[in-house]
Amino acid sequence: MLDYVIKQGKIVDGTGNPWFRGDLGIVDNQIVEIGAVHTEAKQQIDAQHLVVSPGFIDGHSHSDLLLMNQPTSDIKLQQGVTTEVVGNCGLAPAPLTRANEQLLRSYIEPVVGGRKGVWNWHSVGEYIQEMVKAQISENVATYVAHGSLRIAAMGFENRPASVHERQQMKEMLVEGLKAGAIGLSIGLLYSPGRYASKEEIADLCSVLPAFDGLLATHIRGEGNNLLSSINEVIWIAERVGVRLQISHLKAAGKRNWGLVVQALELIEEARARGVDVACDVYPYRAGSTMLSTLLPPWTLEGGMQNCLVRLSDPATREVIKAELSEEQEDWDNLVVSTGWDSVVVSAVSPKNQLLEGKSIREISQAVGKHPIDVALDLLIEEDGNVSIVYYHMSDDDVETVIQSHLSLIISDSLGCETGKPHPRTYGTFPKFFADYVRRKKLLTLEQAVRKVTSYPASRFNLGKRGLIKIGFQADLTLFHPNLIESRSSFEDPINAPDGIEHVFVGGKPTIERKKNLLASGGEFLTCKCSKII
Repeated sequence: MLDYVIKQGKIVDGTGNPWFRGDLGIVDNQIVEIGAVHTEAKQQIDAQHLVVSPGFIDGHSHSDLLLMNQPTSDIKLQQGVTTEVVGNCGLAPAPLTRANEQLLRSYIEPVVGGRKGVWNWHSVGEYIQEMVKAQISENVATYVAHGSLRIAAMGFENRPASVHERQQMKEMLVEGLKAGAIGLSIGLLYSPGRYASKEEIADLCSVLPAFDGLLATHIRGEGNNLLSSINEVIWIAERVGVRLQISHLKAAGKRNWGLVVQALELIEEARARGVDVACDVYPYRAGSTMLSTLLPPWTLEGGMQNCLVRLSDPATREVIKAELSEEQEDWDNLVVSTGWDSVVVSAVSPKNQLLEGKSIREISQAVGKHPIDVALDLLIEEDGNVSIVYYHMSDDDVETVIQSHLSLIISDSLGCETGKPHPRTYGTFPKFFADYVRRKKLLTLEQAVRKVTSYPASRFNLGKRGLIKIGFQADLTLFHPNLIESRSSFEDPINAPDGIEHVFVGGKPTIERKKNLLASGGEFLTCKCSKII
């Protein structure tokens, strides 16, 4: 007897092939029958008006701690997401050393959110075990994060790593890969990742091929330095012989709009030479990050507390203001090209809650201070923990990357639980189908499903997921193609989407018409070359 049969759905199997009408039979956590299913089942679901798809895979998010705080994972499951990949952009809660724990926390919490009390882990393997204990409702995989490695080995030092420090980082990376991490993520835009040279990164990446580990990178610059930054990471991948994923490809700042075409050409040229490189994209023209990311790189040397001391010093502040007021050669000063009206406060502490949803320019005009002073004073007052939404892309560029056969779709959602988060946190996948498939018709339904199912599953080595195929995991999303819609906006982001009717994780019904059934069918997914310690 089957556990469940899904009857007469419009099956889009994840391959990109045309949809077909049929039934699915599920036993335990697997798909066991496809087609005309006549076997008796404990429960039957009528899917005649629904698309039956593999569960969506969010290949780039920052839910590293949010999943521990909210293991029922309503936010993503209600979008049809059954798997998330965390540890991105060089930002992750592990590895950590007690000596540098506060440095790490201040570094990552504006992005991945906080967790009260002692962090009960040191290594990546111990972090994975804590996640397993949380009994999560969706599947999760993680990278080892370069920024966290560097902080553990050498803090926020702005210098090349010594031979001993490089060896320490390699040993921690190997431990994480053996524990099941899918690869290494680097955040070359962020301190301290930006303090590492391409040669240092290449040396660290030399351990990845033995594990078939993927190198995922937030490149050094997404504005004026976009093309040189892509060339840098392609150089690393080509030199080491490692697979490369360029995270959230974009051209930031109006003067750079259109450069995504050349960026995609660079990726195609590298592929023609035999470099396994691809990219991902989120379907919005605004991004979200930490306010401190906009500062000159040198201001963050030694960590956030040292940065706040610099911001408080009148003479140093004038130097910072001067640098933020003009274009820079060695780092992307996006404030110059987009303006402070494009920088919107999304999450701060309760004492400044009224600022959420307001741009730095708006706040500046209200209080009669220079926008840079507003930003620096807010960082001081919030102890550096300020999240922002940042309007710095063009819709045309987003569409160009979405249509590329090289791209898969991600949310890049932050792990903050308060404020006015970017609507991608609550609406990425429904928006993708509603806007780019149904309304704009830039992709077929089958192409779109592939970009959020089988493509990321194969890219991240997630095993038998991402396809509707006998023997594969019964991670499934059933949605109404004419009703699927994001209800999350920049003004009012915290809203569940419409049109997602049923979600199965590991063969267990998990979402039914927005209601979370509180099933804990999720797993911590480990690289096929690894094992959990």
